[in-house]
Parts: sequence; C-alpha cells; structure tokens
Amino acid sequence: MTPTPYLQTVIQAADFLSKRLMAKFPEKPRLALILGSGLGEFADSLTERIAVPFSAVPHFPQSSVTGHSGNVVLGRIGSVWVLCLQGRVHYYEGHDIRAVTFPVRVLGILGIRRLIVTNASGGINPRFRPGDLMLIRDHISLFYPNPLIGSNEASVGPRFPDMSAAYSEPLRQVARHCARRLKFSLKEGVYVSVTGPSYESPAEIRMLKRLGADAVGMSTVPEVIVARHMGMECLGISNITNPAAGISKRPLSHAEVLEAGERVKPRLMALLAATCEQVSELD
Repeated sequence: MTPTPYLQTVIQAADFLSKRLMAKFPEKPRLALILGSGLGEFADSLTERIAVPFSAVPHFPQSSVTGHSGNVVLGRIGSVWVLCLQGRVHYYEGHDIRAVTFPVRVLGILGIRRLIVTNASGGINPRFRPGDLMLIRDHISLFYPNPLIGSNEASVGPRFPDMSAAYSEPLRQVARHCARRLKFSLKEGVYVSVTGPSYESPAEIRMLKRLGADAVGMSTVPEVIVARHMGMECLGISNITNPAAGISKRPLSHAEVLEAGERVKPRLMALLAATCEQVSELD
C-alpha cells in the first residue's frame, strides 16, 4: 500500500535523520526521550553526542517556547545509545495536532520501541509540592483533537488503539527501583493535558480534581497516543513545578516553572540516566 502524503513526509524526515545521525553507528537506538521545559541539559550530558536542529530536518515543526532548544540528539548514557528530542512543539503555538506529534511518528519509523516523556506540570493533588516528581499512571485528554483523527496510517498502527495501559507498568517499576536506589521518593498519579497557553482557572482546576487528575500540563498526551498507536512502550514523568491555580494564592508564571525546573533538575537527570540504563536491560 502506498503511504499517505503525511506518512511520506514522516519517512523523508526519518531517512534524513538516519543518514545524519545513525549511519556511523552499527547499533541503532531503541530508546528515546522527549525532554520538557528546561530539561535540554540532559541531552547535552550525553557522550559521543551528535545534534541536528529541528530546523534542518525536512518537515519538522519548530518550537518557539523558552526552555525548548529544538534539537534531535543522538548520544550515549553509559553504554546505552538514546535519541533525545531536546524540546517539543505545542498545540498552543498554533501547530496542527499532527504537526505536534510528527516527531513521535519519526521516532517510530526510526525503530524506537520505548519512549520516556517528561514535562513540567502544576500540582492538583494537595499532597504534591513543587520539586516532586510524579510517575504518570494514566492520563485524561478532553481538550485536544485526537492526533489519530483522519485516515488511519494502517501500516504503522491500528484504527482503534488500546489506551488501557498507555504508561507501561514494567517501565514504571524500573523508575521506582532507580528512585529508591537514588534515595528519593516518586509520586504517582493521573496527568491531565490542556491546550493552554493560558493557565487554568481555579474553577477548571476544581473540575479536573473531581475528574481524578493529580497534575496538569500542556503537552505529553498527544505524543503518548501516537507512540502507543505505533506500538511503543511509554514512561511519563512530570516535574511538579508549582501548585495549580487556586491551590496557592500566588499568580502563575512561566518564569516560576523554569526556576522550579532548575531546582529539581539534578534529581530528574539522575533518575533519567539510571532509568535509561536499567530499561536497556529489559531486552
């Protein structure tokens, strides 16, 4: 079957990255990370790294948000080769939802089988504090158009993919083990994705709390839906950077998100490094 025009652009981008990043390496990476606000430094810490700007990759969307560098990076963490998206694009930047998830499609075509997705989020659960890390157990998505709307890319996934285990329990077990070894605790909960870019109102947060959400952000869920459509195992980690609207009397700002991200960055980077190495042993 001839690929759809959209899938043809995905294949072109994947072919470009394969030649630029992977041609020199006999072992292709099977693990990738999407690094959220302020976490691009993790990709900079990789050894033998090669970076390609999003702007150089055919058809790749461009990020305009502070804290998102916009590079595809191949490198090693310990003995494990990984691909990193150093930043992401968001629906609120004006991108079509299929453009938002285009990089994940490219990862799938490149042979990525496991995806670790990170984000900065606001804490809805009153027990959460800024600086906590939350493993995503499940998600709620009521506010985005589903990225699978339209003709199905049948060659890469089913028409009606199952989302009952969107976030892999075996991968969460690895992350829990690594956190215990690093001697810090992990929260777990449900992440709800909203479009932004305005922060949520206190009334919206009360509604989301009643729906069972523990944290709220403006990314991740569309990426995970597409990753699961392509058969990837997913692990999600939220950095709780601030209390959600109405829980604290302080006004919300992106500067606060980035500042809080800086404080927790050493722990999150250590967790990501340990988890990447342990995940590779599952094969």
